Amino acid sequence: AWVNSLSMGMVFFCSPVVSIFTDLFGCRKVAVIGAAVGFVGLLSSSFVSTIEPLYFTYGILFACGCSFAYQPSLVILGHYFKKRLGLVNGIVTAGSSLFTVSLPFLLRVLLYSVGLYNTLRVLSILIFILFLAGFTYKPLVCNAKDKEGGKKGKFRFPPGKNICNFSVFKVLSYRIWAFGIPAALFGYFVPYVHLMKHVKDRFGDSMPEEVLLLCLGITSGVGRLVFGRVADYIPGAKKVYLQVASFFFIGLMSMMIPLCHVFGGLIAVCLFMGLFDGCFICIMAPIAFELVGAQDVSQAIGFLLGLMSIPMTVGPPIAGLLRDRLGTYDVAFYLAGVPPLIGGAILCFIPWVHERQKLKERAKPVDGETTEKMLEKESTLSDTAEKPVKEMESGF
Repeated sequence: AWVNSLSMGMVFFCSPVVSIFTDLFGCRKVAVIGAAVGFVGLLSSSFVSTIEPLYFTYGILFACGCSFAYQPSLVILGHYFKKRLGLVNGIVTAGSSLFTVSLPFLLRVLLYSVGLYNTLRVLSILIFILFLAGFTYKPLVCNAKDKEGGKKGKFRFPPGKNICNFSVFKVLSYRIWAFGIPAALFGYFVPYVHLMKHVKDRFGDSMPEEVLLLCLGITSGVGRLVFGRVADYIPGAKKVYLQVASFFFIGLMSMMIPLCHVFGGLIAVCLFMGLFDGCFICIMAPIAFELVGAQDVSQAIGFLLGLMSIPMTVGPPIAGLLRDRLGTYDVAFYLAGVPPLIGGAILCFIPWVHERQKLKERAKPVDGETTEKMLEKESTLSDTAEKPVKEMESGF
């Protein structure tokens, strides 16, 4: 659990750094270098015979490479799409669901035929394909390197305030969003890490636990496509309500896992959980775009993913510790359903806060215009008052 949680946590923990490098050097270079690092980390993990080195090769090196390859794939979409950004994010993120559906069966065959180490080497080939795909990124928006360097071959680091754009935290609605989502994620990923072990504890080895991953992957892909398109029709920050619904249902499904004493019940739970997991993932970028604008969206996503790394790393090991102490996952799954409900309740305030911010921003230029009009009226009145005086002076 610690190796897996460290790997997932590092993918998001590196995100603020990745967003800075993306702004400085562009999506293509960051994605290619990240895929290369991930390839080295996964390939080196195949030569490790004990668990301790895996903390570095798989938990840190491979995860950091995946982080550098992942985030530019989201940022590059904003260079090409504006109106249907939600649908495009749904289509792109649905690709991971496709592999979530197919990989469990492939991995099972590989593990039984060639063993763990050769299986990791086969997966390294997929990372190498990702390395080649990174060369296709062609940003349409000039990055900081072009703006600051001016000419090709010359590069100067921009000021620190331009490298780390902490101004996004001045937006109250973004602050609520950036801290509300991590609060929900303390229990969000517990089922994804421990559900397979829970199935073995309760039903034994007779049940095909890969079917649950198949259900999660299929419905997650459907959810990303459907809710990504739905998000395009929801105006402004009200898109957050989709994430509120996803947190509510995922928390509820987590609490229902211990109540499923029939394998078919777990299948139904995974179907709903995957559907709303896809909803949560596909609308992250559109919401960030609505809250902070297109100019700051890269680092806004990076800071959010960085904050998400803490609960993602801590939550699953705590659930594993509870299982070791109590001998069952029941209490862990019950507790895992509480943080998503709390986080969803926090996010409900975002549309109201965002609308108030918009009203204040609209009021500022209006006030400025009224004061300018008042000054213009005063100047015209003074001019009309001075004219007869001047005429009288000229007459005398």
